Amino acid sequence: MRLTNLFALAAAPLFATSLWAQTPEPAPAVEKPPVKVAPLEVPALEPENTLHLDLSTGGRVSIQLRPDVAPLHVDRIKTLARQGFYNGVIFHRVIEGFMAQTGDPTGTGTGGSQLPDLAAEFNTLPHVRGAVSAARGTEVNSANSQFFIVFSPRLTLDQDYSVFGRVVSGMQYVDAIERGEPPANPTRILRASIGADNVSPPTAAEAAAVMRLPVPGATPAPVSTVQAGTPPQQ
Repeated sequence: MRLTNLFALAAAPLFATSLWAQTPEPAPAVEKPPVKVAPLEVPALEPENTLHLDLSTGGRVSIQLRPDVAPLHVDRIKTLARQGFYNGVIFHRVIEGFMAQTGDPTGTGTGGSQLPDLAAEFNTLPHVRGAVSAARGTEVNSANSQFFIVFSPRLTLDQDYSVFGRVVSGMQYVDAIERGEPPANPTRILRASIGADNVSPPTAAEAAAVMRLPVPGATPAPVSTVQAGTPPQQ
């Protein structure tokens, strides 16, 4: 299964108080992989394990990657960032007080890269503010390219999703990401890069060129704006 919209496990409690929310079906029993215990001491920040996201909200977000607990996910993120896979990709699902999800070039929440899905790397890193975790489907080994950044602690996700990093600077630019499922005017990753590669943030002209790209998954309107595509299923 290629990847997915956020999480049946997270969505059920989130929308439980909504008037239109339906009672979720019981999740099928799934054998979970062993949970890796993260060291108490956070490793020193290294350029090779620092992900930079230059966002259209106005600045650079720096994320410390954690290969000590999620080496497969860190390697995947670094590979795709160096390929330019994330450049121009939108945040397609952004829920106030919860998280911002990105990494799908189709902008629908159902897409991913051409690389194989990843084995889960559940660990004891918590889903606190600034945590970066892999989005997946109901199958635990279905993460691919999508990930989400947590706005506020959501500890109910702990050890059910693979946390592979945390924001160390620029969280204000994450907070400014446009909300919506999908947002009407989605925020974009202008450029993703790895610290060791010394890639500069995009110039104003480069950023403007990215923002002129069609919004993935959107339906063109008869005027100069676009209407957002169908939101992903819960």
